[in-house]
Amino acid sequence: MENTDLVLKELYDVILSRKEEFIEGSYTCYLFSKGLDKILKKCGEECSETIIAAKNGNKNEIIGEVADLVYHLLVMMAECNVDITELINELKIRSNKQRNLKVIKEVNKNS
Repeated sequence: MENTDLVLKELYDVILSRKEEFIEGSYTCYLFSKGLDKILKKCGEECSETIIAAKNGNKNEIIGEVADLVYHLLVMMAECNVDITELINELKIRSNKQRNLKVIKEVNKNS
């Protein structure tokens, strides 16, 4: 795994550990105790806040809101039993498809 993969994997592992073992005062444990509807509500809220931050154009605000959104999406994935490696693999597949499309376009330009 690459460094960014490891950061996401480490965060996801912490989230999974909170799903398995309740820790008093843990926000992640609170989300799991409230269930999928609460987790999805938070994903929606964070998505909206990310959109507003982007519209405002404040880079630090965008970074913070995207971080909140990614965290809540990882909690949702854990709740739905989707492993982080499945997401990373899908992103890599999509990245490779994009590279292939660029190569095809360049070949067509030169033909």
